[in-house]
Amino acid sequence: SQAAKMKLKHNINPVLLQFINFIVLVYSLVTYIPWYILSGSKQAIAKAKQVKARPVNNKPGGAYRSVNSLHCLASVLYPGCDTLDKVFKYAKTKYKDKKLLGTREILKEEDEIQPSGKVFKKVILGKYTWLSYEDVYIKAVNFGNGLAVLGQQPKTNIAIFCETRAEWMIAAQACFMCNYQLVTLYATLGGPAIVHGLNETEVTTIITSKELMQTKLKEIVSQVPLLQHIITVDGKPTTWSEFPKGVIVHTMASVQAMGAKADTGNKPPCRPVPSDIAVIMYTSGSTGIPKGVMISHCNIIAGITGMAERIPNLGEKDIYIGYLPLAHVLELSAELVCLSHGCRIGYSSPQTLADQSSKIKKGSKGDVTTLKPTLMAAVPEIMDRIYKNVMNKVNEMTSFQRNLFILAYNYKMEQISKGYTTPLCDSLIFRKVRMLLGGKIRILLCGGAPLSAATQRFMNICFCCPVGQGYGLTESAGAGTITEVWDYTTGRVGAPLVCCEIKLMNWEEGGYYNTDKPYPRGEILIGGQNVTVGYYKNEARTRKDFTVDENGQRWLHTGDIGEFHHDGCLKIIDRKKDLVKLQAGEYVSLGKVEAALKNLPLVDNICAYASSFHSYVIGFVVPNQKELAELARKKGFKGTWEEICNSPEMEKEVLKVLAEAAMAANLEKFEIPVKIRLSPDPWTPETGLVTDAFKLKRKELTAFYQMDIDRMYGKNVK
Repeated sequence: SQAAKMKLKHNINPVLLQFINFIVLVYSLVTYIPWYILSGSKQAIAKAKQVKARPVNNKPGGAYRSVNSLHCLASVLYPGCDTLDKVFKYAKTKYKDKKLLGTREILKEEDEIQPSGKVFKKVILGKYTWLSYEDVYIKAVNFGNGLAVLGQQPKTNIAIFCETRAEWMIAAQACFMCNYQLVTLYATLGGPAIVHGLNETEVTTIITSKELMQTKLKEIVSQVPLLQHIITVDGKPTTWSEFPKGVIVHTMASVQAMGAKADTGNKPPCRPVPSDIAVIMYTSGSTGIPKGVMISHCNIIAGITGMAERIPNLGEKDIYIGYLPLAHVLELSAELVCLSHGCRIGYSSPQTLADQSSKIKKGSKGDVTTLKPTLMAAVPEIMDRIYKNVMNKVNEMTSFQRNLFILAYNYKMEQISKGYTTPLCDSLIFRKVRMLLGGKIRILLCGGAPLSAATQRFMNICFCCPVGQGYGLTESAGAGTITEVWDYTTGRVGAPLVCCEIKLMNWEEGGYYNTDKPYPRGEILIGGQNVTVGYYKNEARTRKDFTVDENGQRWLHTGDIGEFHHDGCLKIIDRKKDLVKLQAGEYVSLGKVEAALKNLPLVDNICAYASSFHSYVIGFVVPNQKELAELARKKGFKGTWEEICNSPEMEKEVLKVLAEAAMAANLEKFEIPVKIRLSPDPWTPETGLVTDAFKLKRKELTAFYQMDIDRMYGKNVK
């Protein structure tokens, strides 16, 4: 079974193991009845087995809907709140003095010189200071009015290019209230992509931070001729002289002060209607230049209505930690869900998230330890990192500690697969691991890319909470599916949310049909109020990716291939763009190859590559430095990190490890990489080789490794 494959291996004496198993059996029998009565797990087990979505008709390719919205899709969170400004006003009235947005104060910043001579900035952070719902509302009203004083007109574009922080959300709420169209750009986008987004949307004002202004905007301002105002959210920068004539730099506080003084009495406010554009979100896109997705007020509200329904008991007791880019639909949606339900949002960053994070000074506390969040969103890349770090620590334990951890891990895996909980293991064995994320997490939300079964199971076991795996796109306002909290199966993304329906369309080239047995398969199409308006100034692409049926229902063609299981849950099995036909006619799914090899301790990241002019698969691998250095030592290879990565001998050794893992994962012989290139440098969004959600940018990776591709396919390299 899949659970057996994911179990950890121990080296315990067989006789002792039999004795331990007997003790565990006795313990299970003695505790089962009181646990069953007291824990309420009877209902959870029953719910896990229920059908979660059904097709609306019996025709092949019929749309599947959640059983909770079979007759009517949900589209509004609260009665009468059909635009985002009304949602916030409703929340402000209901939760007035409750804490909403939290930021940690910086107590001390210092430079730490590394042995290599590099200088790392380290911070010591204090407590979280909080703004209430009322505070945020007033700041947003003043900022919106201040922007009007600067000449911002309703239904015109304004850009935000800023890290995830409280001011981002305040600025967004101001724009929603005043019906300004918020253009969002990732803080990690490269210069040409930023210029493209700012010029295409013709913005005159950009909201940013001091750091991004100095590091990114300064170089490109001259290429954005329409730009008039730059607003920094965190005070005045030290130098102004570099900016061209006609560009004025303001602080957010000064714009709010203008707004507070402004006389808005005579002028009726221009409130948005549901079909008005709220956000033009530039996707970091795994292909080509970024596209601006136009998302209306009703798109976002439908999306967050669907998401909120999958989080049980969501409310004032919840604390969410915000650290992913707010320019990403997953983070923006998650924070809007929290804001509309009375939850607190504490801000963080990937560099300050945990005690071990790169900017946290040794001995001081990371954000999760201070905040102790109950809800957290993560992309698979971050979960994979946590998984590898914990497993490395387990390998460093004494033999007794390691075997105890492994026994508890394997025991809990068995219990989870039956729908049972393990309170004793949780408090004695996994408590320390759980503290890595603050110790209070009750649901982990995962989206942005597929999560491997092994990592999902690890998070379930060690963090003692369900992982809500979701599937959605910027083009569907982030909404599509999310697994239910009592569904502990792996590898699936759950049933359609109550706001949308999903159908599968035949894809003949890939051999996927909605009449396939036992599961219907095909390209995933999402329909509902959450399906967005289309791409900004790109009618041709909009017509290609969006269609409207005879009932006026709007459908998004995702390019992903899925299958529906008998309980109505969706599994993503392929991607149209990832399928390559080899010279001999076999189809290879590059994503499938990568998923089989990505969780190896030796592999930090991998990109498979295939060409229709050749008969075999090759790959680029970012190896784990510690693991590869150890493998080199065992093989007697000496050299610098670059020399190890460039060594044909080490390439062969890594290939052997990959081939073994590929066989264990039941890959076909033609799917196993035959040659690889070891990359000494990691792929980060800053390198432009992966997106902000750490999805591979195949086009950029292909261009970057073109000489290696030619070498691996035996072409003459000059």
